[in-house]
Amino acid sequence: MTLDASAPARTTGTVRVVGTGLLGTSAALALHQRGVDVVLADPSPTAMALARDLGAGRFPGPDDDPRLVLVACPPDVVADVVAAELASHPSAVVTDVASVKNGPLLTLRAAGADLSRYVGGHPMAGRERHGAVAARSDLFAGRPWVLTSTAETRPGALELVRDLAVDCGAAVVTMGAEEHDAAVAVVSHAPQVAASLVAARLREASEPAVALAGQGLRDVTRIAASDPALWAQILAGNAAEVADVLAELRADLDEVIGALRALTADPAAPGARGRLARAIADGGSGRDRIPGKHGSAPAAYATVVVVVPDQPGELARLLGDVSAAGVNLEDLRLEHSAGQRVALAAVDVLPAAAEHLATALRAGGWTVPL
Repeated sequence: MTLDASAPARTTGTVRVVGTGLLGTSAALALHQRGVDVVLADPSPTAMALARDLGAGRFPGPDDDPRLVLVACPPDVVADVVAAELASHPSAVVTDVASVKNGPLLTLRAAGADLSRYVGGHPMAGRERHGAVAARSDLFAGRPWVLTSTAETRPGALELVRDLAVDCGAAVVTMGAEEHDAAVAVVSHAPQVAASLVAARLREASEPAVALAGQGLRDVTRIAASDPALWAQILAGNAAEVADVLAELRADLDEVIGALRALTADPAAPGARGRLARAIADGGSGRDRIPGKHGSAPAAYATVVVVVPDQPGELARLLGDVSAAGVNLEDLRLEHSAGQRVALAAVDVLPAAAEHLATALRAGGWTVPL
């Protein structure tokens, strides 16, 4: 799924977006660019004005009658805000973008909210930065957007929210609220904790040690820069599921630690090296299950490494030469070394194209290590 702002919008009528942070403003931008009438709402007048000035929509008016309400507020208040929007707009369908689904659903049900007009939602997209200034109209393009309707959801409500997600460029996935929370504990919430804990080890590391950091550490710790307050809410909202995943992770870590301690005491300790190898192999097997581009089956790529001078325009020149060679770039990673005025560009391509690309780049003057 790609975002084509020129395509006719499937969403009709007025959409009220409550919460003009990263997700709310990004959705509003995508919808407004398609000509959807977007009304903005936020407890902060400054935040709402900023989203309006960025082109996300307009201020509320006295005669607004939204057909759909998108609640994009912090997880710890989402149930209260959804309930208020259901009560204030009795003809509107209400959805949200909270990263936890079962807790808010149970709260709404206990409060007697009209669940026939509620469809839980969670777009699997975000950035390390937050707020309207970080919003992008293509933030959800090609990303999964989970919808969690219930037995109470009335016919047509799910389709309205599906249309909104599709208009934002997302790929819609439907599942139950409990199934969703168990899934995100594995693929999102526990990885955040793991990345943060690894990054925290760097606080007391020596400067020479930190200077040795390579791309592997950057990859593992990239999401450690996330908002602590937001993540405290997310983890608290999905506490049981995340705790279960982390307990399993701790058991695996205990086995690895045991193997390392055994090797420390006896370099020939039977079975210790096998346990370490299994841990790495199991990780590779798990990683191989991560979907490939556009949600397709995982694909094995070949990597062509190119030395890129750290100067303006050099990366653009490399990408132009890759295109000129008639090769489709599947992925790109850059690694910088301390004290070096060059970067290593790891260009992932289909295996059949790797040798041709390397030859073409060398002919164009690029350094392509063997």
